[in-house]
Parts: sequence; C-alpha cells; structure tokens
Amino acid sequence: MTSAPKAKPKARDADATQKRILSAAKKEFAKSGLGGARVDVIAERAKANKRMIYHYFNSKEELFQRVLEDAYSDIRTAEQKLDLDHMDPKAALETLVRFTWDYYLKNPEFITLVNSENLHKAKHLKKSELVHQLSQRFVDMVARLLERGEKEGVFRSGIDAVQLNITIAAIGYYYLTNRFTGTIIYERDLMSPEALDERLRFNMETIMRLVCAD
Repeated sequence: MTSAPKAKPKARDADATQKRILSAAKKEFAKSGLGGARVDVIAERAKANKRMIYHYFNSKEELFQRVLEDAYSDIRTAEQKLDLDHMDPKAALETLVRFTWDYYLKNPEFITLVNSENLHKAKHLKKSELVHQLSQRFVDMVARLLERGEKEGVFRSGIDAVQLNITIAAIGYYYLTNRFTGTIIYERDLMSPEALDERLRFNMETIMRLVCAD
C-alpha cells in the first residue's frame, strides 16, 4: 500500500514566509503609509530578506495592494459571518452597526491603511477584482436586509444600501480618525470607556432613527 505523498517542505516554507511578510507589511504600512514604509524594516520584522519580498510580491506597491486586499477580505468575511439574513431586520441592523464600531476599535490598522490608500486616490484598489467582488457581496447583503425590513413594515422605503453603508462607516470612522483633535476641541477624553460606550449608543440611535419606519 502506497502512502499518501507528503507536502513539500519548500512549499510550506514559502507559504509561511509570505504570511510573515504580509503580517510585517501590514504593521509597517499602517504605521508609516505606503510612502514612508521601508522594505528593509518589513524584511527584518518578517525574518526574511528584501530579495524574498520582491520575489513573492514584485514591488512595494504590489505588496501594499496585497495587504489592502487582505484587510478588506478580513472585514468583509467577518461581516458575512454575522449571518444577518437569518435575523430580525432591526436586530440585524443593530448587529451590523455594533460590529462596525467594534471592528474599527479592535483593528486600528484597517483605518490607517484605508487612510493611506485614500491619499493615493485608491489607485491600488482600482486594480483589485477581489475587493470589488467582496464589496459587492457586502452591499447586496445590506440591500437584502433593507428589503426584508421594508416588506415587514419596520424600515422606511427607498433607502439606498450604499448610502447606508457609507453612513454606518462614517459615524464610527470619523470619530476615531479625529479622536486626538476632537479631544482638544471638545475638551473630552473621547477614548475613555465611558465615551466609547456613549458613542456606540449614539451611533445605534442615529442609524435606527434614520432607517426605521416608526
């Protein structure tokens, strides 16, 4: 009886090396942006060398695109796992608002990576078919939620899923990206546990008042 062939050690090593590079690159790009990030720093953190980075990812630009794709894939995958299609519409919407806020708090690198890409006018995302597919799937999920809520008479009619997605993201995103200046301007510690809880309640109430029929 012939035993099953074992995976080639080189293939496993290559996969592990790429994962280390991507993890190190995510930290460096989130800290310094595309322009300020240094390949030698990424190589050192990944316990690799610059030659291997260029071998696997061709350039710093393509490495940045891959990091962006992974970042969007992570949040879109987590959103799908919420299983909103099987929830009561109101509960599903509340779940999405809470998830978005919590995700931003737990994954600050996502916000800084998006900020960096916006400085480059999304030229890397324009090249990514993966991000397009992931984003369309997310918009479709929210559109189904709005349609269900409208049919049940709990959501107002005519709400655009894209506009709602932008608003849910914006009310959390702006608060966190402007937390330092906001703390000075409004003379509040915007990142205290009490302030974060208050902001989540405000976000939830804002979206539910916007969407709900009553």
